[in-house]
Amino acid sequence: MHTCLVPYASLNALQVEQLKELEVRPDQLYASGDIESALFMLLNRPAPGIRGFALLVDDRPLAFLLLKRPPFLPNWAADDAATLHAFQVDRRFQGQGLGKACLQALPAVARSAWPEITQLMLSVDPKNQAALKLYLSQGWVDCGEAYRAKFGFERKLVLEL
Repeated sequence: MHTCLVPYASLNALQVEQLKELEVRPDQLYASGDIESALFMLLNRPAPGIRGFALLVDDRPLAFLLLKRPPFLPNWAADDAATLHAFQVDRRFQGQGLGKACLQALPAVARSAWPEITQLMLSVDPKNQAALKLYLSQGWVDCGEAYRAKFGFERKLVLEL
């Protein structure tokens, strides 16, 4: 299995159609959203401050994420950061290390997109223990509360570059 995290703009027409078939589990929708929403955000507000990336597995997109910079940074993010959003792995392929592959490739693609950034940031629901475990295992650091969520506070995680 060969994986590669690539910019959305580099996908061919077939890969774009395959990406539109990506599905997340219903219990993950509150955290990641769905692919339609993520692509809407990317394609209907084109700007240098928002970039999409797909994880290709043997040339087929099976995961997707957005990175944001100003003017799209959330108010809890540092000015020298890019923030991670809409991170989703196709539910039919979860448990195969694809989330880990995305996170391992993420620093290089983020620095390639924006050489000036010094960190990556994200927020995660503290009840989402699977996500927290994954991020922390990949070197992200819990830096406290990001903002008040529907129930409690989201945790702010940081990965220094």
